[in-house]
Amino acid sequence: MLNIDRALNDDRLMKAMTGLSKPEFNKLTESFGDESQNEAQNRYETGVEQGTRERKPGGGRIGNLESYATKLFFTLFYFKCYPTFDILGFLFDLNRSNANRNIHKFTSILEKALGRKMVLPERKISNMEELLEAFPGARELLIDGTERPIQRPKDDEKQKENYSGKKKMHTRKNIIISDKKKRIGYVSPTMNGKRHDYRMFKEEFPPPSVVFPRGMALWMDSGFAGFKKDYPDTLVMIPKKKPKGKELTDNAKAWNRIVSGFRVLVEHAIGGVKRFGIVSAKFRNRKDGFDDKVMLVSCGLWNYHLKFC
Repeated sequence: MLNIDRALNDDRLMKAMTGLSKPEFNKLTESFGDESQNEAQNRYETGVEQGTRERKPGGGRIGNLESYATKLFFTLFYFKCYPTFDILGFLFDLNRSNANRNIHKFTSILEKALGRKMVLPERKISNMEELLEAFPGARELLIDGTERPIQRPKDDEKQKENYSGKKKMHTRKNIIISDKKKRIGYVSPTMNGKRHDYRMFKEEFPPPSVVFPRGMALWMDSGFAGFKKDYPDTLVMIPKKKPKGKELTDNAKAWNRIVSGFRVLVEHAIGGVKRFGIVSAKFRNRKDGFDDKVMLVSCGLWNYHLKFC
């Protein structure tokens, strides 16, 4: 079994194996432990009501993952390094089925712990009030799409739906909105890779949207061409496209450099999320909805990290 104590006492190892520093990990362990106790108590009460449970929480055989710190380390190690369940089980002295079950159970607890820390991005923003609550004090927002490779589906229809012509591979996709401090305040539901970024955005924020207040600058790339036409009341910062058969003017080139220099912040935010191998390596898990959950949790872990910066 891994020498977890060695990692817990070495900040460099902690960052390499979990994506968090020692202080970040220790603080998150408190919330993870509280949510684990709540989960156990809820399972116990539900079992008692259904007549399927008599043993109180904490009873029974103690598993190999004894402490809350070990369970959190196990989960974050999976997110950061993304080994197969065979390897994960081998490293933590579990069989692959237990490793699988524990990851899904602990991921849900980690999501609640991050929600307790108020670092999870919003999944749905319906009006201006919700936007300002998700981005308090923000006067500029950065919008971009991000793709993650997946294993090639066996079903022909799923292959077509998930094939990204842009990436030349099968992918899953999200729209990200961040502020200039690189905090991700919104992540869209996960969709198939065939979908265009701008089409996804319009489905989440149908035009003419009243979500974005006048005067709030929205920075985006040329993949969102047509935004000014569909959202005439918004302040849009978008690169200028080269005219067919012509060259960009010097002023247009200078503008594009300004947009690119500011937009790099959302690229840094997405790069921060993709420090976790589970959202950057080819995604292998097959459980429905898990691809969406790991993206949300990874964004939450990035926001949580920013609170310590």
